[in-house]
Amino acid sequence: MGYTVAVVGATGNVGHEMLNILAEREFPADKVHAIASRRSLGREVSYGDKVLKCEDLEQFDFTGIDFCLMSAGGDISKKWSPKIGRTGCIVIDNSSVWRYDPECPLVVPEVNADVLVDYMARTDRKNIIANPNCSTAQLVVALKPLHDAYGIKRVVVSTYQSVSGAGKAAMDELWTQTKGIFVTDPPTPEKFTKQIAFNVIPHIDVFLDDGSTKEEWKMKAEVKKILDPKIKLTATCVRVPVFVGHSEAVNIDCEKEISADEARDLLRESPGLMVIDKREDGGYITPVECVGEFATFISRIREDSTIDNGLDFWVVSDNLRKGAALNTVQIAETLINRGLMAKKVAV
Repeated sequence: MGYTVAVVGATGNVGHEMLNILAEREFPADKVHAIASRRSLGREVSYGDKVLKCEDLEQFDFTGIDFCLMSAGGDISKKWSPKIGRTGCIVIDNSSVWRYDPECPLVVPEVNADVLVDYMARTDRKNIIANPNCSTAQLVVALKPLHDAYGIKRVVVSTYQSVSGAGKAAMDELWTQTKGIFVTDPPTPEKFTKQIAFNVIPHIDVFLDDGSTKEEWKMKAEVKKILDPKIKLTATCVRVPVFVGHSEAVNIDCEKEISADEARDLLRESPGLMVIDKREDGGYITPVECVGEFATFISRIREDSTIDNGLDFWVVSDNLRKGAALNTVQIAETLINRGLMAKKVAV
C-alpha cells in the first residue's frame, strides 16, 4: 500500500505545482486529497490524469493522513499545522511561520537531510517540517558542495526574483500592467509598491530597522540554519518583471584556494544541480529556460580576482518548484526513502 497525502492550498500556484510534481515523480500515494478554503469547496484541480474535487479544510479529518503538504499561507499554517501534527500526520509547511522555530527542522534534502533522522526519532516532535524561502532553497543547493570542499566564509548575493514568488495577484498585476502600457493605460501599482512592468523593484517584504528587508534577513537566517551558522551573508533582493524563475548573482569568499575549473567540475557532480556554463553567446541559463525543470542551474562560474579565494556564479531555478513545491515533495520522499515513516502494510 502507498501513503495518503493532503495538499492544503491546492488552488494556489504552489499547491497546483505540488499536485503536478506528486504525479510527475510518481509519489507512492494511494490517495491524494486537494484541500482548500470553504469557498473553493467542490472546485476541480488536476492531479496527473485525474481530477480532484477540493475539500474543505475546516471539515477535513486528518486522522490517518501520512503527509500534509501545506501551502495556504502563514496565518493558516500557524492555526492548523499544530492541530494536524497532533493527529500523527507529518506537516511539510511552505510558509515562513515555522522556519525559525528551534523545534522544527528547516530542510533542503540535498543539503541537510540528516537532520530528519534525529527529528523523527523524537517522541516530543511537533510533526512540522519547514520548507525554506524560495530564494534560499536554490542558493544552498549551490553552496553546499562548495562549502564542504572549500569552506565558505562569506556570501554576497543579489537576487532577481520573479513575481510568482508574490502569488497569483502579483502575476496578474505584471500581466495587466504590461498589456496596459502598450495601449497607454497608466500602470496602477496594487500588489507592488511601484510599477513592476518594464521595471525592477529593490524591495521584497517589509523593511527592518537596519534598512534591510525581511526577505534579505530570511536568506541570512536560513543559510545559517540549513548550512552553517558561521557563514556570513549579505543580500539585496530585487523583484523583476519575470513571471516564473528566480535568478541570483552570487559571490563567495572561501577559506581554501578555489579555481573556477575545479568548482565547475565539483558542481557538475553534485545532487540537484545542472551546470550550463559556456563562455559564449547564450552559453548560460535564464529564467525562461528553467520553468518546469527540477534542477537548479549554475552558469557564469569565474574566479573573483579582488580577493584571494573568491568565486562568482549565476544561479537560476523555477521558484515554484525547487523553491517551494518540489522541495516539499522531496522532503516527503526523503522520509520514505530513509525508512523514517512507518511502512504501509496491506490488510
